[in-house]
Amino acid sequence: MNRDKPLQRLTAILLLGIASSAQAMDECQLNLSESLLDFGQLSRTARHNPAGQHLVGERRLSLTLNCPQPTDLSLFYRGLAAGAERLRFTERGTYQIQLSDAVVDGQAVELGLLSAPGQAPTDTRAALNWLPGYGIAPVRAGAVVPGKSLALQLTISAWADAGATLVQDATTWEASGLIDAINTGRARELSLRARVVPAACVPTLSNGGLVSYGRLSAKELNVDKETWLATKTLLFSVACDAATAFAVRMQDNRNGSATGGTDETAYGLDLDGAGNKIGRFYVLADPANFSADTLATLYRTDSTTAGRAWSNASAQTIPLGANSYLGFTDRAGDNGGPVSIQNLSGSLHIRAVLAPSQTLDLRNVVQLNGSGTIEIIYL
Repeated sequence: MNRDKPLQRLTAILLLGIASSAQAMDECQLNLSESLLDFGQLSRTARHNPAGQHLVGERRLSLTLNCPQPTDLSLFYRGLAAGAERLRFTERGTYQIQLSDAVVDGQAVELGLLSAPGQAPTDTRAALNWLPGYGIAPVRAGAVVPGKSLALQLTISAWADAGATLVQDATTWEASGLIDAINTGRARELSLRARVVPAACVPTLSNGGLVSYGRLSAKELNVDKETWLATKTLLFSVACDAATAFAVRMQDNRNGSATGGTDETAYGLDLDGAGNKIGRFYVLADPANFSADTLATLYRTDSTTAGRAWSNASAQTIPLGANSYLGFTDRAGDNGGPVSIQNLSGSLHIRAVLAPSQTLDLRNVVQLNGSGTIEIIYL
């Protein structure tokens, strides 16, 4: 008797394994050829689509549902609706799922929309859009067709709203929904992804942005009042990879060294050997000296509220500020902000002023060492 017990235990284990395999064979299998659809990088030209939306792209994938016994092959999609026709692809986008090429047990069938589980089809076609909140089922002669296998083609189209690419930082869009074969206990998640990056605009200054006043003698400086130096000019251009709404502002790389108070348009010329402020400089933009794309005339508009409100566009010259945005438009008097521009070119005038010589340490050579950075602000 003792020798038989180990064999009995082994037999029980083998029978358990066979039972588990039989249970697995009874389960339906729901599969997608792809579960993550990556639409890549959104085109920056989306904002110019007159229809207000831009097709981001289309992706195709296949779906199969296989069961060991004939069953109801109805499918429902659980996703956030963006209206009666489309689903939500974050705040600025939508997507739609179209179904076609349905085959049940090797035979082509039509597809029907289901308003609820167990309901009769409300619309039957060879290809149809999967409306939010609706299910789909294979149909023949107006009736839902049960079967062991279902194969479908899915075409997912995604759209971006007008202005969706107007971002200042790189953004990733992500959305997901659940394809639910409600009568089989099987479901698969479908995810969508797209990336939005800021428009790329490259600013350029002539002569590498270097303004030289040569060598000045102490006798050329006023003793007890400021000395204004000759105005210098630099050519300035901005080239974008697509028409882009942008503004510029100036940052002082010698912050705190400008004479004349706290004017945001004045930039420092650094300090002399004794720590005295040498002077300041301004960078002025005259709209009459600028051109952009095919626009006939440019006017300047500025904002002191980080782009929330803009001044009435005018032809007056304005200095670049550290805390103000400067942009261009082709509409005189308009306060709607800068227009989208792909290529901008013009000239900037640089005016420098030196402190009275009696306030400077002129025992050694004093270097005018002003430095600023023109920054592009995407709007």
